[in-house]
Amino acid sequence: MEQRTLLALMVFSSLIVLAETIDQKPAIEIYSLHVDCKVTSRFAHTVITSRIINRANESREATFEVELPKTAFITNFSMSIDGEVYPGKIKEKAAAQNEYDTAVSQGQSAGLVKITDRKLEQFHVSVSIAAASKVTFELTYEELLKRQLGKYELLLKVRPKQLVKHFQIDVHIFEPQGIQFLETDSTFMTNELTEALTKVLNETKARISFKPTLDQQKKDSMLGETLLNGDFVVRYDVKREATAGDIQIVNGYFVHYFAPQEMPVFPKNVIFVIDRSGSMTGRKIQQTRDALLKILQDLRPEDHFSFITFNNKVAEWKSSLLPATEENLASAAALVQTLNARGGTDISGALLAAVGMLDKAEGLLENSISMIILLTDGQPTSGERNVEVIQENVQKAINGKYALFCLGFGFDVSYKFLEKMALSNGGIARRIYENADAALQLQGFYQEVATPILMQIEMQYPENSIEGLTKNNFKVFFEGSEIIVSGKISNELDILPVEIKAQSHTSNLTLKEEANVKEKEQVFQNQRYIFGNFIERLWAYLSIQQLLEKAISAQEEDQKALEAQALDLSLQYSFVTPLTSMVVTKPQQKEELANKPTEAGKNSPPRNTLLFSICLNDTHLSLFLLTDNERPRSLLVGAPFKSSRPRMPSEDVSGSHRLMSGSSASRRSSEIQTRGNRRMFSTVSRFRDAIEAQPLAYEHPQLLLQLPRQNERICLNIDKRSQTSVQLVSDPEQGLTVTGKLGDGVNHFVQFDINYENPPVQIHVYTHAILVSHNNKNDWLSWTKSASSTLQGLRVSVEKERSITASLPNTVTVKISLVKFPDDFLGLYFLNTDRFSDQVTGALGQFYSKAQFGSNSNNDQGAVERLLRAVSGSEHKITRLYKKDYRLESAGEPVSCWSIDLTP
Repeated sequence: MEQRTLLALMVFSSLIVLAETIDQKPAIEIYSLHVDCKVTSRFAHTVITSRIINRANESREATFEVELPKTAFITNFSMSIDGEVYPGKIKEKAAAQNEYDTAVSQGQSAGLVKITDRKLEQFHVSVSIAAASKVTFELTYEELLKRQLGKYELLLKVRPKQLVKHFQIDVHIFEPQGIQFLETDSTFMTNELTEALTKVLNETKARISFKPTLDQQKKDSMLGETLLNGDFVVRYDVKREATAGDIQIVNGYFVHYFAPQEMPVFPKNVIFVIDRSGSMTGRKIQQTRDALLKILQDLRPEDHFSFITFNNKVAEWKSSLLPATEENLASAAALVQTLNARGGTDISGALLAAVGMLDKAEGLLENSISMIILLTDGQPTSGERNVEVIQENVQKAINGKYALFCLGFGFDVSYKFLEKMALSNGGIARRIYENADAALQLQGFYQEVATPILMQIEMQYPENSIEGLTKNNFKVFFEGSEIIVSGKISNELDILPVEIKAQSHTSNLTLKEEANVKEKEQVFQNQRYIFGNFIERLWAYLSIQQLLEKAISAQEEDQKALEAQALDLSLQYSFVTPLTSMVVTKPQQKEELANKPTEAGKNSPPRNTLLFSICLNDTHLSLFLLTDNERPRSLLVGAPFKSSRPRMPSEDVSGSHRLMSGSSASRRSSEIQTRGNRRMFSTVSRFRDAIEAQPLAYEHPQLLLQLPRQNERICLNIDKRSQTSVQLVSDPEQGLTVTGKLGDGVNHFVQFDINYENPPVQIHVYTHAILVSHNNKNDWLSWTKSASSTLQGLRVSVEKERSITASLPNTVTVKISLVKFPDDFLGLYFLNTDRFSDQVTGALGQFYSKAQFGSNSNNDQGAVERLLRAVSGSEHKITRLYKKDYRLESAGEPVSCWSIDLTP
């Protein structure tokens, strides 16, 4: 009896422990996760909202991680912590990185979203939240769904990593052309989860909802693990009736979709160039064999084909291309099955051999399409190894005659090399991931290019009525894909005419269509199914994608101009692209400092303490001075020498020059890593003479001006906390206005806007490029080459990587220097300043009109502090300092100037 009672108690006790284990919630609990996606005419707008609570008795780290589709651009992100919202800011990549580094060095928690390559996509941010606190993460991204193999695919990654009480996915689709079919798929769906999925479909609209309960999410009723781990996919296609495609218009922007069907297929001449070097050994070469055997089965009887395999030697299967007969296909399959991997990688020799084979091919059908498909997993190690030389030689050999498709197997391959080579030769590049389905990836790619049905497609629109037209000429159209063209209707058109010219296998085609603008705009009046001006955002998205793609294969001179246009659109429409980043910074609350021993405030130095640290960079030894928690100031104290990256000493400096470990300067020092063998310095004694011989304020001012008719210079610094855009000069008599924008993370100006009234010209000067606007026409100028132009008497000239000058007769000359060290910024100054009128105003302009010194005379060079009275009557306390002179006319040495800190 006692044994049975003891056993019962043990079982009961175990059940209690098990029940507690099952009911126990994680310390960081996601109590709500909502994915809301609206797709309007292929353009998808997705918002992911995650709500998290910290159930622990202490601060914990909450993480928000999302995997994005490859082609998606993040447009917004925010964190809401205890009711306070911390929004993300999209900035130029370098500025965002600087702001992020600054936030981290100051002990703030910061999340950085950065795309380093258009093929990689991941968003990850963590933030520390106090006990019992809640945080809401909200991420928004947009993408244009691409039609492949006759369908559009919306991919949503689902990985909450825990059970979620309120989990929901909502997908709304609106396609005015009509929805041909709709299907959903998932890698984690079970019979129980299927019950949580609902689909509603009518002629033009669809709604998919997935809302599983906690019990439905569980892998096992006794355990707390979730089934929701994988992909949730929606696939569909639209109905097509008009032969010239479908045109849609919203608020003056149009998009034209063109996807002809059921047309005769062009015969193909295909050479497969296959890497069989040593790095392909094992599963890679086996998967390649499997894929090629399947691809051989998909060749059409009218196609011609051949194989070239390569390691350090190039081997041609046959001396010419062969028709895809049963006998030839069987012979090719036997070759494929014997492929083995060893040796080096002669990519250049293999590609040039393929081009040569196509050049001398005989018996090919006249009206056919020739292409080369390269598969490699590595970089060139044999033959020609310089990738730039290979790209140049291959492009010269192909000379626009054939299309080159490059497949990069895995991540050891130089993908940028393959991508540039493919885009320069009318093809595309694709990464093949080293997964179990690699053979299916290879086979899927071939299926996309297996059925060319049109060549030399031209989409024509009225030239005088369309602005910002995206790419409208295409070499080849493959069945199952789609051509998309977008632009802005500049004139008041009632009818938008379209003409399509193309070459099919059997004839030359001309297709015409007319779109009634007002009728087309009526289609989208139901705002419930669209998100704002979606066609305008679609146009911006498509323009950015095409500019970036064009920049990959462009010459260096044009590349920066293309990237500048893409950057401008990215910032204007708030897209995180390869040129921009997003920063979210959450200042820590005081009560949380105890959990952050490296916070700047914890071990901050007393006031009036001088902190020094030594930095070795590429060309100089620099000393950083920090006083009263100011920003560091760089002092050149050594002779030039060569090093591979900056290095900072870890040892303390003796005496009053000790580097305090708790200071922000030391934190910046500790973050700078080193390569190679270079000496560390524990004292600055050997450099003391050099330090004392130079002025302390050896840095560039934000603005520098020479007072008219006075031998005095003013160095002006504007408090960037007040505003980032500043009106610097406005002179109504001169018809000239100049404004500037301070950089984020760079305490200097990174943009100046010069506006002339007569002639009406606007010049926007950035650190990456220059935009000149006149009569609604935009011209981009690059810093990488010298150029000049004259617009109605206004001469604009660019000196390569040095300056831009704008001069007009009888008007002040505006000059802007491009300063490259330590951070890219712009330096503004004026020539012929005696031409300013008495009416000139602005943060800078006020000092050009009868500025007067107080107390001491103008010639008192020994004065340290003075008063300067502007024309407005305001007085400014000024201090004599030495500053670097960014003016090109200067000798490059530090100059004495009166320094003013100004709050506009």
